[in-house]
Amino acid sequence: MRLPRLALMLALAAGPASADEQTAYPIVIRHALGTTEIAAKPKRVATVAWANHEVPLALGVVPVGLAAANFGDDDGDGLLPWVSERLKALGAEAPVLFDEGDGIDFEAVAATDPDVILAAYSGLTQADYKTLNQIAPVVAYPQAPWSTDWRETIRFDSAGLGMAREGEALISDIEGKIATEVAKYPELRGKTAMFVTHLDASDLSIVNFYTTQDTRVRFFQDLGLKMPKSVVNASVSGSFAGSISAERVDSFDDVDIVVTYGDNSLLAGMKANPLLAHMPAVARDAVVMLGRDPVGTAANPTPLSISWVLKDYVALLAAAARKSP
Repeated sequence: MRLPRLALMLALAAGPASADEQTAYPIVIRHALGTTEIAAKPKRVATVAWANHEVPLALGVVPVGLAAANFGDDDGDGLLPWVSERLKALGAEAPVLFDEGDGIDFEAVAATDPDVILAAYSGLTQADYKTLNQIAPVVAYPQAPWSTDWRETIRFDSAGLGMAREGEALISDIEGKIATEVAKYPELRGKTAMFVTHLDASDLSIVNFYTTQDTRVRFFQDLGLKMPKSVVNASVSGSFAGSISAERVDSFDDVDIVVTYGDNSLLAGMKANPLLAHMPAVARDAVVMLGRDPVGTAANPTPLSISWVLKDYVALLAAAARKSP
């Protein structure tokens, strides 16, 4: 079910939400999987899936449990570096970490005895939602799985905390930081970029890419870049990823910058491939290789990762933009 951006319906008092006593309850949040009512200010907050825990942390609330990082965790402690830094700044120990390698650990979530479960950025199924909702009220995604951008993640999750106004202030703060950094690189303005993913240097017969519904692609626009018409046309409604045969890669001739996970060996394979080598961005070396370290992980923008990666990521994109006419 697709809902408009303003589908977030909140019963809030006219006074500032920072004063919890002035927030009117119940709060009602309509999302793609149903309607959630939060009767009173949540004291124990659990989060599932990717990045939802960053909203309460950014707003000074430490969750009782959150999903362990299973990608980009360079030290193996289950926490991405920007999350560890925020916990340290708040003087807090690591919360309970849910192992979601095989899906949501419902028993572990229930054991944290939450008052609310935040999942605005997630891939919850209706069955997942129903099970979690038996534990505590759940804030699910507004439109489609894994397609909630960083602003809407903040809006929905902060609403679930009874901190909608603080959420809007957080959005404004992040937008200001982005604008300041992007202003340093006028060469980004008007360039087009696509995000290619899951390439295997040993088999480049298929080109996988993120669609216009993916948060990584939508973040390009925050950074002054444009969506290529080819990616827009190849994007299928309701899907955050797509793929085409390398024999059709010439359809992406309007792409100025290619961003992908991988290293120089992958780039060498792309340049040696008789099909991919003819992509203008590849031929010009206008390719950003993110690797699989935390910088690559942070290319999927989240409330805490944006500030952490912004300087480095924008500089990489600008270097690629300078190779494009």
